[in-house]
Amino acid sequence: MVYNILDYGAVGDGRTNDGPAIQKAIDACAAAGGGRVLVPGGHTYKSGSLLLHSHVELHLAHGSRLKASENSADFLEVEAAYRDSYRDTELKVPSYENCEYDGEPKNYFLMAKDAEDICLSGTGTIDGSEENFYGAIDHNFIEGTYYPRIPMLLMKGVHHLTIRDVTLTRSAFWTVHLVGCEDVLIDGIRILNNLKMVNCDGIDPDHCRNVRICNCHIESADDCIVFKTTEKNAALGPCENIVVSNCTLTSTSAAIKFGTESVSDFRNITVTNCVISRTNRGISLMLRDGGSIENVLFSNLHINTRQFSDQWWGEGEAICVTAIDRKQGHKAGRIRNIRFENIDCCGENGVFLHGSADNYLEDISLRGMRIHMKKQTRWPLHQWDLRPCEAPGLVPGKPHGVTCVYGRGIRCEDVRVTHDENMNEWLDGQDFFWQNTEDISVRE
Repeated sequence: MVYNILDYGAVGDGRTNDGPAIQKAIDACAAAGGGRVLVPGGHTYKSGSLLLHSHVELHLAHGSRLKASENSADFLEVEAAYRDSYRDTELKVPSYENCEYDGEPKNYFLMAKDAEDICLSGTGTIDGSEENFYGAIDHNFIEGTYYPRIPMLLMKGVHHLTIRDVTLTRSAFWTVHLVGCEDVLIDGIRILNNLKMVNCDGIDPDHCRNVRICNCHIESADDCIVFKTTEKNAALGPCENIVVSNCTLTSTSAAIKFGTESVSDFRNITVTNCVISRTNRGISLMLRDGGSIENVLFSNLHINTRQFSDQWWGEGEAICVTAIDRKQGHKAGRIRNIRFENIDCCGENGVFLHGSADNYLEDISLRGMRIHMKKQTRWPLHQWDLRPCEAPGLVPGKPHGVTCVYGRGIRCEDVRVTHDENMNEWLDGQDFFWQNTEDISVRE
């Protein structure tokens, strides 16, 4: 059964708030046991919050645009409890200095909660109207007006979720936030966000299981695909059993990231056959809280990196793995059994591995890698970026093909490092740099 939103009062002129009409169609579809809610092409539908239900497919036909309302009153609260309690969303410091987030926004655009068998499909577009959330703007960075802002898609406790073919664009915060979801397929979608708009992550699996993300193209700032285990949702357990494949990714932060929110474990995750380009960091494992990262494979990747500015974490590393306490009394978990295989890297930095004096990185292997370093931007290469952490996050340091500080059981096999002459002023002649590292094996 197809439920056309025009039959429920939607106008599609881009000015009228069509949210109530669209919600009527969704509710009617769910009440009848499920089916397809059709958003016809050729129109722009302005809307505030929409709540999806079990067994409902929201289908955006080609040429349709579902656009977030400019009126903040059109967006509903995620939890009714917020109506009777104060939730501070004021920005105290710039988000690149500290943007701790418990994983629970105040409001939502599209949401499903404790549901099953939900599908978002079609070749239409969902537009987050980012300009409604602009704060300070400069050449490299657009700050938001408050934090956390409204995620585009918030899926909480959804089993059997499919997101296919749609274009998601101009989000002002996390684009697809999956919280405690299980059996998720995201296939063939485009996420096209502003590379200056802070915190507009692409896809954030948070305490999720059995997730497949494939055949997607993502451009976003901060990160394209970022695995998290947030504090608010700690009871939901680890992020595990996840495959990312055949994606093209561009980011002003990291294309693939773990953390920094990491109160629970990440395990059994594979990233393969992806192309990463024009990105500040290619792969970034950033453990800052009590969870651990283990049993992760990265293979068959092309990574091209470049620096942006200090407003974005990173120094152009192709691969960055760090386990550092977020603050005193909050111990980071362990990183172990991580494999990088058949990876071509080209950019302003190489592989950067950094544990802590009481928390060594363990059992990390690099095999079949080509690392070519060349200067591509005006930004200097004179420091290591350990942010976020209590100690100074930016410390003096040289770039190398492979850097490891506080590591144990580091294996390099068939790893070749080359560099352009324009890197000479930044390098110290050491392709491999080891400090406080034990049990190293380097083989041609």
